[in-house]
Amino acid sequence: MQDIFTKDFQPKNIIDNPSEDKLREWALGQGGIITEFGNLSVVTSVRNRIAKFTEIVMGDFKPDDIELIRKVLEYLKTKEMIQIDRVMCHTPGFKRNCRLYVTADYPRLPLMWGNTLFPSEGGEPDFIAITVPEWQEKKTLVVPELGLTLILGSDYKGENKKAMLRQVMYWAKQQGNLGLHAASKIIRVHQDGELKDFGFLLFGLSGTGKTTLSCHSHWLRYPERVMIRQDDVVILKANGEAIGTEESFYMKTEGLDANSQPFLYAAAISPRSILENVHVDSETGKVDFFDTTLTSNGRAMVKRQDIAFTDKDIDLKKVNFIVFINRRYDILPPVVRLSPEWAAAAFMLGESIETSAGDPTQAGKQLRVVGTNPFIVGSKDEEGNIFLDILKNNPDIQCFILNTGRVGGTESGRKITVRDSVKIMEMIARNKIVWEKDNFWGYDVPVEIPGLDLSQFNLNDYYTEEQIRELSEDLKLERLEWLSQFHTLNQDIIDAIKP
Repeated sequence: MQDIFTKDFQPKNIIDNPSEDKLREWALGQGGIITEFGNLSVVTSVRNRIAKFTEIVMGDFKPDDIELIRKVLEYLKTKEMIQIDRVMCHTPGFKRNCRLYVTADYPRLPLMWGNTLFPSEGGEPDFIAITVPEWQEKKTLVVPELGLTLILGSDYKGENKKAMLRQVMYWAKQQGNLGLHAASKIIRVHQDGELKDFGFLLFGLSGTGKTTLSCHSHWLRYPERVMIRQDDVVILKANGEAIGTEESFYMKTEGLDANSQPFLYAAAISPRSILENVHVDSETGKVDFFDTTLTSNGRAMVKRQDIAFTDKDIDLKKVNFIVFINRRYDILPPVVRLSPEWAAAAFMLGESIETSAGDPTQAGKQLRVVGTNPFIVGSKDEEGNIFLDILKNNPDIQCFILNTGRVGGTESGRKITVRDSVKIMEMIARNKIVWEKDNFWGYDVPVEIPGLDLSQFNLNDYYTEEQIRELSEDLKLERLEWLSQFHTLNQDIIDAIKP
């Protein structure tokens, strides 16, 4: 099958790595708009990932896939394509050469994707994505063993972005590391009279608060500060180091404003940013981040340099804290502290809500995605076991579940605000939270968090004791049932949630 791609991929013409200025010029000619801020805005036909049309091919191709590939390659012999080469990661030993081919009628895709990674350093590609947005059938065909992704029928930039990240996470696992769908940052605070840096990893599906929290300043004052590293995917090494992958953020813009998210807002209105499926008045260029007429999955591709508290480094030299963002609305406290086994269970449970970035028809629905990572290739059991091994080999890493939803129900319950979550993360770094054991769940719950009134999240204000017991027992059964499908998962992970 590899011969089909190497011998029969013969487009009519290949435009080899055109300049960014040229791509912007072409994108404007294909319907792009210059906004009031002087940046480019584009609108796509497909406005979220085509997850349900994605197929992972391990081993032999199915006859239908072979026939489809032959048709696509034959079609491309009549088409002009744009080729863009970039590098993922900037750490020696982890750099991967990435190449994207897109049919030339869609210059906004190579423009946006090209801004995602680092400049090419030459050499043959490790990963290749071939994108044909105009193809009538929607299909993403992933061939990990070849480092190849074929994207058909989608002009959504996120599909191209994830194509390469999926491949690097699979490659990382083959190297004995673990690719994670997680953001990273450093919080520098005084602890025990010393100024110390603490590395955080934040897990969470797109649209659940990961970017908001990873890009927050925590209102720290010099010499205390934050350093923002990555927004989407990191490679966790066995020694607890986290390798960054990208040179940009691809952030949701729904409800973005200067007051609540000043750093992200400033980056989104930078002349270097590219807005995707954001409402822009075609005559005045006026941008409205609150108008979701096009989609609630509007995006801004922004350069890291346009986000405050970033520098040239994208790696974490040491992970100290791992946070699982879980947007629940019932009995989960604003934060809980986990043992390594419970943390591995949280990784496997991957509890969150569906957002418009994945399946807009199911947005808001509770769901579970292992590692909050829809892009895992291969055994999910193996990922959980590797995660537990890394935690056991690095006993100084502490893990938490951070609830960004509500406590006490969707209607009458108490909302957990961004301010609440930001304060919790700060106090984790300062080691100021007082904990006690929850005998039902086996994890630690907070008794005192400086700067946060925990009494407003008292379950007894919203439920009877019987309701709390029933909700807890039902949730435990759901979790155990979910974990029962992973037959080679370390038994200690399953036992952690049934003390």
